[in-house]
Amino acid sequence: MNSEHSEMPVRVLIVDDHPVVRAGLTTLLRKESALKVVGSAHNSEEALAILERSEIDLMLLDLRMPKVNGIDLLKLIQKLPHPPAVVILSSYKYEEEIYQAFSAGARGYLSKNASRAEIVHAITAVSAGETCFPPDIADYLAKHDCKASLSAREVEILEMVAKGLTNKEIAQILQISQFTVRNHLNRICSKLEVADRTEAATAALRSGIINPSD
Repeated sequence: MNSEHSEMPVRVLIVDDHPVVRAGLTTLLRKESALKVVGSAHNSEEALAILERSEIDLMLLDLRMPKVNGIDLLKLIQKLPHPPAVVILSSYKYEEEIYQAFSAGARGYLSKNASRAEIVHAITAVSAGETCFPPDIADYLAKHDCKASLSAREVEILEMVAKGLTNKEIAQILQISQFTVRNHLNRICSKLEVADRTEAATAALRSGIINPSD
């Protein structure tokens, strides 16, 4: 921030569907003179309504919310005349999910277990135009663009592999040949830089490309 605005507090909006999280963050941040909590929202619709009537510098955003999720909200706010900076707030650390948020405009990531100092640092850094991601996530983001994104069909096949289905079973479900399934898996392994289908499923689960089965 430039010197003209250096004395102005960072105006923060908290967006999370858990009341306890919103209340806790509001209490914590209001102890910081350099920050001002303008409001809190329990879903994306309420967040957009607040953005329409209030000037917000930075949004703390939970990715996993009902109806319109955090990533979709990120895409929507980028269309605003003056979109706020966004720091992801999450209980999860799926690399692919964070990459999607980063691609949609997020400039930082915070675990919901982050300390007060970590939260204040992230808000201060991102509101000043910097990015703020943990080292392992920052490394993943830097490397991700070197890998081709998986297609929807490849993700679908990975999900089936993770559930323990054989190539023959996958071929029957998708009504394609086992040869085609094998070709898909070869491309998947190449993109994820792994040796076989088992490693591919493990890597996809770890990075959040696919989610664990219920």
